[in-house]
Amino acid sequence: MDFHEYVYARGPALLRLACLLAGDPHRAEDLVQEVLASAYTKWHRISTADRPDVYVRRMLVNANISWWRRLTNREVTIDAVPDRRGGGDHEQAVADRDAMWRLIRELPPKQRAVLVLRYYEDLDDAAIAEILSCSTATVRTHAMRGLATLRGHFPAPSTSTSGSGT
Repeated sequence: MDFHEYVYARGPALLRLACLLAGDPHRAEDLVQEVLASAYTKWHRISTADRPDVYVRRMLVNANISWWRRLTNREVTIDAVPDRRGGGDHEQAVADRDAMWRLIRELPPKQRAVLVLRYYEDLDDAAIAEILSCSTATVRTHAMRGLATLRGHFPAPSTSTSGSGT
């Protein structure tokens, strides 16, 4: 597969992954453009590897983490103003989803990457470990910590006991 075929086939999925990692569609487009420009110059080597998609995804995750590490980076993303049209259930679902994304964006980059790759890209621990260049145990640890942080923002379900004790 040549580079243009790869971008045509995988470009939308890479943009979706970048959007989930970055939390901002405009920065996601910049990340994908940066990664694909870099991948183009080494495509002959990337395309001969076993799994070029893993390599490019790793580049994307690393580019997102590097963006946050730059000392000169003072860019702050703001949340979109919600549209007040519509009705109850849909509006609540959108508000709940928006609240969850706000919490996910607050996670450290590695935890966010693991959760996005696991739950939105539907990858297993081995594939995530390969993309992030870490062990599967590290992937599970990041997932556990990220989920624990997210759970900490929600009230614990109440367990009501009904009936008599004896």
